[in-house]
Amino acid sequence: MAATAEFGQAVRRWRDRVPPEAAGLPAGGHRRAAGLRREEVALLAGISVDYITRLEQGRATNPSAQVVEALARALRLSGAERAHLFRLAELVPPGPETVPGYITPGVHRMLDRLTGTPVAVYDATWTLLLANPPYAALMGDPSGWRGLQRNAVWRNFLGPGGRVRHTPRSRQELDAAEVADLRAAAAQYPADQRLRSLIAELRANSDRFAELWETGAVGRHEAARKTVDHPQVGPLTLDCDVLAVMGGDLRVMLYTAEPGTEDAERLALLTVLGTQTLTG
Repeated sequence: MAATAEFGQAVRRWRDRVPPEAAGLPAGGHRRAAGLRREEVALLAGISVDYITRLEQGRATNPSAQVVEALARALRLSGAERAHLFRLAELVPPGPETVPGYITPGVHRMLDRLTGTPVAVYDATWTLLLANPPYAALMGDPSGWRGLQRNAVWRNFLGPGGRVRHTPRSRQELDAAEVADLRAAAAQYPADQRLRSLIAELRANSDRFAELWETGAVGRHEAARKTVDHPQVGPLTLDCDVLAVMGGDLRVMLYTAEPGTEDAERLALLTVLGTQTLTG
């Protein structure tokens, strides 16, 4: 019980020190503390507000490694602080044989400066780690996604689909790129149980994935030009670039529009809509 209470105290203490603007969130409105609200931590971590409340109050025990990692990202913990949070949860910090999910301070600072650009950060399995407000406005709010719903490959092959418009050719190219990328991750992290479970789920329930997996192709999912059908502002044709973070195996996906175009105007409007959603 003592460890449980200390875990909750640490989360609350670190939550209080993170100013909302440092996490890409608006700072307006009445606040009892300078730090993040529980609702904002929930948005950033992809964890329910109720669960964060129970963790802080010591009423929830044995948080999973995924929950601890998500909290460490949302609270912008240093490497030493992240390791300490894992120990408070009576867990061993993930080792080099596990797909890393730690977002470095440098990546956080880069995202802070891209407030008008939709940006999402994924791990090597294409599981969503962090999405800024413009990305949520463009692609739909991912804060309610849980478990496999946060994985882009699962959502592509088994999920409800998204807002990106596809031709038969672009669909084939996306499918092949994602499977090849996931195979590369599986080769790099053969002992990662979560990755193995994801691949088993996809092979068992998607004939298309299983067929592509059997080809043995290995590669990386990189840049593309996409048309996003947005329910409020209409279609946007954007450049989607994927940047690799050396040493951390993260994928930073960002969407940009050619300056002076109608797409750029609609993207700017979406940024405003995303901010209004968070302050409303």
